[in-house]
Amino acid sequence: MSAPPGLLMVNTFLGTAGYKKLYQELGYAVTVEGSERRALGTLKKAPPTVVVADFYHQADFRDRLSNLESVLAAVQRLPETRVLVFYDPSHQSALDKVSARLRIDAALALPADVARLREILLAWQPADT
Repeated sequence: MSAPPGLLMVNTFLGTAGYKKLYQELGYAVTVEGSERRALGTLKKAPPTVVVADFYHQADFRDRLSNLESVLAAVQRLPETRVLVFYDPSHQSALDKVSARLRIDAALALPADVARLREILLAWQPADT
């Protein structure tokens, strides 16, 4: 039996930590990071099957549109890793701009449809789990 697929939760702002139990129920080995900087270190050490992260935009960001651009840039080098972001619908325009430049495999507006979240994560599990 192979090891469970890894899921990195980058939980910094939107309060999506409550989904951790669902991830575990679906068979993912969950690592939680509370900052993008720590998430970058985790990505380098042990690339996960899935990255789940909160996306947000602040007008006062000087050189970027969102909190996740560094993490998303790092994931671009991991073609087997899937990315799901949660976002506030008011940030749709910023999300569209970021996703035009960096791969985001799925995005769920909050409040998230849990059935859709489950469907996405099940589809992303490796065939041998």
